[in-house]
Amino acid sequence: MRVLIIEDEPDLLKSLARGLRDEGYAVDSSDNGEDGLFNAQSNDYDAILMDVMLPKLDGWQILEKLRKTKKTPVLMLTARDQTKDRVRGLDSGADDYLIKPFNLEELLARLRAIIRRSANQTSNILTIGDVAVNLASRTITHNKTPIELTAREYSLVEFLALHKGEVVTRTQLYEHLFDENESSLSNLLDVHVSKIRKKLGSEFIATRRGHGYCVG
Repeated sequence: MRVLIIEDEPDLLKSLARGLRDEGYAVDSSDNGEDGLFNAQSNDYDAILMDVMLPKLDGWQILEKLRKTKKTPVLMLTARDQTKDRVRGLDSGADDYLIKPFNLEELLARLRAIIRRSANQTSNILTIGDVAVNLASRTITHNKTPIELTAREYSLVEFLALHKGEVVTRTQLYEHLFDENESSLSNLLDVHVSKIRKKLGSEFIATRRGHGYCVG
C-alpha cells in the first residue's frame, strides 16, 4: 500500500514515514500544502495522512480541491481538538480525524480501517481459497498455518486480496507498492511474486499475460 504524508513538522514527518515503512507501506511525503496537493492529484494513493495547519495551503483547502477529482481516503492529523474543527474536517471530505499527540498503533489501526472501507470491505479477514489474509494483524495463514512473509510480500498479497477476482496490472502494483524513489523498471515485482508463490502455492497468484495478476 502506498501512502502520502503531508506534514510540515520535520521530526513528526520523519517519524511517521519510518513507522509506516517499518509496517511495509510505500511512503511519499510533502512538507507543505501546495506540494502535497500536487502529489495527491498526480498519484493514486491508498491513503493520505495530512496535517491541518500547513504552509501555502492548509488541510481544508487541500481537501476541497482534492475531492473534485479524487476519492483517496484521508486521515486528518491536527493539534486542534475543538469539536467544530473535527466537524469541519469530516464535512470537508476527510475519512477520519486524529488529534495530536497520538499513538502510532492507533494511527496504524485508523489507517487500516480507512483503506479497508475504501475497498468496501467490512471484515478484517479476506479469504482466497486456503489462504486467509488478516488486515488487522497484517498476517497470513495457509490451511490455518501461519506463513512468514516480508513486509513487501504481505503488501502485495493484501493489495491483490482487496481486489479479489480483478486483474491488477503491473503498473497498478508498482504505483501502489513502491514509492517515488524506487524504480518501476526493476524486476522487484517478479521477484516478490515468485517468492509468494513458493510460500502460498504456485496457483495462488494467476498471471494474465499481457494484462497483470489476479487472485481468487
